[in-house]
Amino acid sequence: MPTCRNLLIVVADGEHARFVRPGADDALHTEAAFDSISAHKRSSELGSDHPGASFHTGSSASHAEAPRHDPHRTEKNKFAYFIGGELNAAAARIEFDALVIVAPPHILTAIRNRLDVATRTLVIGALKKDLIKTPDDELGPHVANWTRPVHRAVG
Repeated sequence: MPTCRNLLIVVADGEHARFVRPGADDALHTEAAFDSISAHKRSSELGSDHPGASFHTGSSASHAEAPRHDPHRTEKNKFAYFIGGELNAAAARIEFDALVIVAPPHILTAIRNRLDVATRTLVIGALKKDLIKTPDDELGPHVANWTRPVHRAVG
């Protein structure tokens, strides 16, 4: 079972992220959390959510066009891009030597796409799951391939 001395686990979705590390007892603890400022805004607050209209030549009828993008999905991708940037900065400061990313597939892809070459080389694992609401003490089984078993002091 691979273990790393300076492991960082990122648990994210399109609205929230937290940086989790193994503690002295190898239990997982959140060291930083991030929330999207636009996570709970309405589509109308993010941008126009009304479809455009088109007219056919020689007709007074109009037809609605499908929106080109979903404003919430765009905001989630921006948040994932932000998290990728935070990881790049942390890697540049040598705050970790191994990285595991846990996120839904589309967010995982967006984060990975933002990582620079140096940070990408530190990724030792990825898990395509939404575990953002999973408490730290329940994350262990999900990331057991990359962490040590928890050692509790007996006494």
